[in-house]
Amino acid sequence: MQKVNTRKKALRVGAVFIALLFIGGLLLMYKGHDAIALGMEKKEGILTAEQVKMSFDSVSGRLLSVHVKEGDEVKKGDVIMEIDATDTDLAIEKLQAQIAQLDAQIRSQGGTQVVNYMKADNDETQSFRQIDQQRAAVSAAAATLKNSQIDYQRKAALVSAGAVAQSQLDDATMALNVAQANVEQQQQLLDKLLVGAQDTGNTDSLNLPTIAQQRQAASNMSNDIDALAQQKQALEVQLKQLQVQKERLTLRAPEDGKVLKVLAKEGEMIAPSTPVVLLESDRAYYDIYISEQQARGLSEGDTITGTTVAGEKKVTGTIRLLTKAPGFADLKQSREKGQADLTGFQVRIFIDPQDGVMPGMTIGVNDSEFAKR
Repeated sequence: MQKVNTRKKALRVGAVFIALLFIGGLLLMYKGHDAIALGMEKKEGILTAEQVKMSFDSVSGRLLSVHVKEGDEVKKGDVIMEIDATDTDLAIEKLQAQIAQLDAQIRSQGGTQVVNYMKADNDETQSFRQIDQQRAAVSAAAATLKNSQIDYQRKAALVSAGAVAQSQLDDATMALNVAQANVEQQQQLLDKLLVGAQDTGNTDSLNLPTIAQQRQAASNMSNDIDALAQQKQALEVQLKQLQVQKERLTLRAPEDGKVLKVLAKEGEMIAPSTPVVLLESDRAYYDIYISEQQARGLSEGDTITGTTVAGEKKVTGTIRLLTKAPGFADLKQSREKGQADLTGFQVRIFIDPQDGVMPGMTIGVNDSEFAKR
């Protein structure tokens, strides 16, 4: 009997509690005391630090070392974690060796090209000297031939007159034949030096085909050098990519903050862009809700001064977000007709770092901050 009475009593208490909740809800809806409405009335917000999920950018591998633990304060650029870079280092060394080999080939080809140009210049100088010498020899042979012709004609006249013996004419004839043969021989030697060239009589204007071919062959080596340079450039691009990849194998703090959670352990395989550390940044903000009338004089970038509920410290901050309160449209439709004109705006205020002010504290803003605008 006592158990039955206890059960009935518990049911009555439960029913009363549910009824009170229902009635309280109706009163809140009627008076507009929902979350946004209460926020608009009190204008207080919890200071919240932005959190950063840190991950390795587009690289994967075995986690080699972890340099932080939960609760550590870190500075921007501090090393947080490192992935094993052995394979990347080997690939970098291989590319560096290939680039060095191409550099050696480029230097060798360039040196050979210079030597070939110098050889062509030297051969040209020597050829011009030989041509000039051979032209002199042809001129000398022609002069000798002319003298031999004059001597022959004179001896022939004297023989006809009976003034000299026939033997002298025979000697003049032989000398003339020798002179003619020498002229022909010297001219053939000159022609051989001038093969393919047009003899203008002026060495400076000569273009010797053999020398031109040597220069063209030397010039063609530039194509080989360019091809090697392009191969080197392609390898240098690959090297830069590997160097960037290696740099990404070291995870560094993107900003000052506090390590909240270490999500990976040494020896684990890490996938690209998978969060491995949760960092609490030094950037902190709080949200308040204000009326449309108060929002009218505000804009993003304005300075707002709030006060901590505990300790009543003044906290200066900057408005970074000013927008219609989330869910207001739905809320407006659910209210009684008399409350439908209650328009709320969300204001997000980022504070300046200040001693004694930390995430989790409540900051309120006095209505006077909006009245003066």
